[in-house]
Amino acid sequence: MAEKITEQAVLSALSTVIEPELHRDLVSLNMIRNLKIDGNDVTFTIMLTTPACPLRGRMEQDARAALAKVPGIGKVTINWDANVPTDRRLTNQLGQVFRNTIAVSSGKGGVGKTTIAVNLAIALAKEGARVGLLDADILGPNVPMMMGVEKMPPPQDRKLTPAEKYGVKFISMAFLVKPDQPLIWRGPMLHSAIRQLLTDVAWGELDYLIIDLPPGTGDAQLTLAQILPLSGAIVITQPMQVAASDALRGLKMFEKLDVPIVGVIENMSGEFFGTGAGEKLAQEQGVNFLGAVPLDANVRVGGDSGEPIVVAYPDSPAATALRQIAREVAARVSVLTLANQASNVIPIEMID
Repeated sequence: MAEKITEQAVLSALSTVIEPELHRDLVSLNMIRNLKIDGNDVTFTIMLTTPACPLRGRMEQDARAALAKVPGIGKVTINWDANVPTDRRLTNQLGQVFRNTIAVSSGKGGVGKTTIAVNLAIALAKEGARVGLLDADILGPNVPMMMGVEKMPPPQDRKLTPAEKYGVKFISMAFLVKPDQPLIWRGPMLHSAIRQLLTDVAWGELDYLIIDLPPGTGDAQLTLAQILPLSGAIVITQPMQVAASDALRGLKMFEKLDVPIVGVIENMSGEFFGTGAGEKLAQEQGVNFLGAVPLDANVRVGGDSGEPIVVAYPDSPAATALRQIAREVAARVSVLTLANQASNVIPIEMID
């Protein structure tokens, strides 16, 4: 006669399974939910810190291996859910509900920063996250063109209604000025514009607000750091050393502003421009290298046509790289957010 499976035996086995990013076991992290035992069959949910978790497969494999050691275990069914932890510094900020804010930056123009921001936002939304995208490049806004949207919905209740496409809510100064109207603004006007795009928009509750910054280390970056705590910053570079040297300045700027570095992305990687400068920069600065996006003409085509490559060519090498990078970003932001909590033993269900 097979031994009776108990809840204690199941949880004891699962307490040996370590969450790869947080380096603690699933039970102490309160990631095991809705445990049900039917005879010798076991069903439970693993509550992830992000729906875009890149290590789900590894956790499932480890959990099944641990449970296989329980005498008499029958069928094991694992369900998945996610509760994105909230950066508590964002609580009651600007009257909005942003769980995490992620700046996408570059030391210079022309490295594909906005393209990366747009594709990352869409990739995270496709994983099931609630995502907003703020085009904070006030003087050179391009997000609506890349998303294929010419105007946003009418305002409601004295709030701007963000446009929405591919599961991403987004706002841009491009919606509010004529296409041929130059914005010749000094710092105070930029500060006011960015603040209004954050406060006067009905964003709703977001797991991630992706902020596409203008290139360089100017007023917009300082304004954001003053207005809104940033959960982390992503630095974009090209594979050449000259681009990496500019990216380094942007990285150091965020360090001076006490903004955590999520990591470095190398864009347009491959035979034409070469490879390696992004990874080298990350290694030298002791930050994460999030990945390289290969040079692909369809990235440009997608940006011009309003169908970004993760939508138009989802199985292409560039789109595959971007989806994996999005998962890495989500994982790193979860680690940073949990590290900012007052105690590192707070169960995930309490982080709201």
